[in-house]
Amino acid sequence: MRIVFAGTPDFAVPALQALIGHSRWHPVAVFTQPDRPAGRGRKLKFGPVKQVAVDAGIDVFQPSSLKTPESQAALADLQPDLLVTAAYGLLLPAAVLELPRHGCWNLHASLLPRWRGASPINQAVISGDRETGISLMQMDEGLDTGPVIMKTATAIGPEETAGELHDRLAPLAAELLVEALERLEAGALPELEVQDDGLATHAPLIRKSDAQLDWHRPAGQLARMVRGYHPWPVAFAELEGIDFRIHRARAVAGSGGAPGTLVRNHADRDVVAVACGEGTLEILELQAAGRKRVTARDWLNAHPDWT
Repeated sequence: MRIVFAGTPDFAVPALQALIGHSRWHPVAVFTQPDRPAGRGRKLKFGPVKQVAVDAGIDVFQPSSLKTPESQAALADLQPDLLVTAAYGLLLPAAVLELPRHGCWNLHASLLPRWRGASPINQAVISGDRETGISLMQMDEGLDTGPVIMKTATAIGPEETAGELHDRLAPLAAELLVEALERLEAGALPELEVQDDGLATHAPLIRKSDAQLDWHRPAGQLARMVRGYHPWPVAFAELEGIDFRIHRARAVAGSGGAPGTLVRNHADRDVVAVACGEGTLEILELQAAGRKRVTARDWLNAHPDWT
């Protein structure tokens, strides 16, 4: 098959590498988003997918949109049998969806129709979902609304961060893609599963402001936010007049004061304990503005007045 792959960040890399590793499925081209400036010098930097494609000698296309006649003509010239996308970041118009003989497949990091949209991994953690997974779907013009070809599920660990879950889901996506391609070649793909729109939940693009903690909320919810917004944008809050980024925390029952105040007589002297609207948030790692990330124990040793 003539396969074109479209993806941009780290999540898409294992799927691309799986295609490269199979001679029958070696991509004829890769589409990825334009290079972005990065670092202090703001120099243009290859994205993870582009770097893998360049290293493998695959032609790379980087249109800013797939709605232009030029980008659609470039794709048509490749005569693709199948277009596979994973975290590409650009919408595929109808003219593109109709080009490949087998249509367009998308690897999405949730069990659709739950968590359609840009941040499914984060929202699964923040909402306290016990499981998530990868859905391979046949794309249509909607946002993650196409019928599902295959799924694979995995449990979410009680202390797992969005970053850790991301790193587990990416290779699962690659495995699911390989299985689906093998079934396609054998004519044994399962019947498409039409999504129930009534069960759909949405995972919008994350903004930095979303990660601000409100101490009046329950501690359990705040602990999930700490996990769900790590490693980006990282949960943040003010405590004792200091702005902090909070890297690791857990929720416990009971409280010892008004929301947002230190629990100074807390049983565990190796955590920074903060009273919440319900329960207590035990902070294990934190980072004051302009300072390095430290353990709660190190912070308390340097600030004995906090205990």
